[in-house]
Amino acid sequence: MQEALEKQELVRKIAPAARIEWHFTGHVQSRKARDVPGNFGLLHTLDSEKLALALQRSVASITAPPSGTRQAVLVQVNVGREAQKSGVLPEDAEKLAAFVAGLPELDLRGLMCIPPLDGTMEESRPYFASLRELRDRLTKNVGLPLPELSMGMSGDLEAAVEEGATYVRVGTDILGARERR
Repeated sequence: MQEALEKQELVRKIAPAARIEWHFTGHVQSRKARDVPGNFGLLHTLDSEKLALALQRSVASITAPPSGTRQAVLVQVNVGREAQKSGVLPEDAEKLAAFVAGLPELDLRGLMCIPPLDGTMEESRPYFASLRELRDRLTKNVGLPLPELSMGMSGDLEAAVEEGATYVRVGTDILGARERR
């Protein structure tokens, strides 16, 4: 979060007239939820009721927000059931989606996933297909349009797009591999 906010400030200094919609794709701890509204147009990684409530409070506390201001979010689903990754398990996604849909300050737009990283593009495909199928079930069961699917990165984006991705994360292809801080 801190790195993203620093980059936003740098871009504002370099190009103050630029109209940029920033998305946040990393894990957000509920105590950092206050930094999301007003700084990020879309949070890709909502993974718990606790975070949803923290975001709800943060949006509601913004001084004189424009009428109807809501924070757009995607529910992160741990499709690979990996212990080291954030995200709700697929069988719990409907409960979280229904909870988020009931919060007036949040705008649930869809789902996000990161498949196991050690697979090939074709090994990632079933995870993308399962997220799309889950989204379709949630749309029917929760009664909300969920048009967005954030899935796929530089190494598997073709399969993700073929399976219905509306957002792909291609930072490595654009910027090169990241140095871990």
